[in-house]
Amino acid sequence: MNLHAVRAIYFFEMHRWVRTIVQSVAAPVITTSLYFIVFGSAIGRRMPEIDGIGYGAFIVPGLIMLSVLTESIQNGSFGIYMPKFAGTIYELLSAPVSTIEVVLGYVGAAATKSVVLGLIILATARLFVDFQVAHPLLMVAFLALTSATFSLFGFLSGVWADGWEKLSIVPVLVVTPLTFLGGSFYSIDMLPGVWRTIALFNPVVYLVSGFRWSFYGISDVGVGISIAATLGFFGLCLIAVTWIFRTGWRLKA
Repeated sequence: MNLHAVRAIYFFEMHRWVRTIVQSVAAPVITTSLYFIVFGSAIGRRMPEIDGIGYGAFIVPGLIMLSVLTESIQNGSFGIYMPKFAGTIYELLSAPVSTIEVVLGYVGAAATKSVVLGLIILATARLFVDFQVAHPLLMVAFLALTSATFSLFGFLSGVWADGWEKLSIVPVLVVTPLTFLGGSFYSIDMLPGVWRTIALFNPVVYLVSGFRWSFYGISDVGVGISIAATLGFFGLCLIAVTWIFRTGWRLKA
């Protein structure tokens, strides 16, 4: 494996992230803090506990997951779209680097950014609500797995996009609604029977549920199912990326 190529891509993306730190970190942290203030501190004090957990603490994992999913997709898609937009993608395709090396560089950097952002938001949440993390190692592992999976999905979105406006379609029109309807602000057990069944077809339910389990040991679906679903989606994205580089779809046009 060409580790020099992986490091070059990885650190190039990380340096670009540092240059846009206000947009990349400050903006989502401030936005999420407003959620904590409104839903956690203000409304949360008037809401009943859910499974013995205060409402403000209950929504912490969901809000972190909302930010991490959105930023993972945006970081992954923007990283590969910029070489396409600038025309430097041909230098990458002609360089002596393999598909796995390119993916490790771009997706690794995007996932790193998302994990750092998730941990910053986790620390920020302490300023507004009191909560505990029952399984910290599993929490970090699940955060890293989710970040890598959706950074890879974002990589696919960046390859698919042929214009700037398409970069925002997936995170804004698909991921954000699914996250709000995926149990970020409530337990799906609170839904009527038929709507709970429908909610189980929402993939974000498994992500939020598994992540919440690492905090409080409670979940809407089994944590094993959540991990298996995330790994399965990661595998599908990896297969799709491999096919794209073999065929040159949307890369050589």
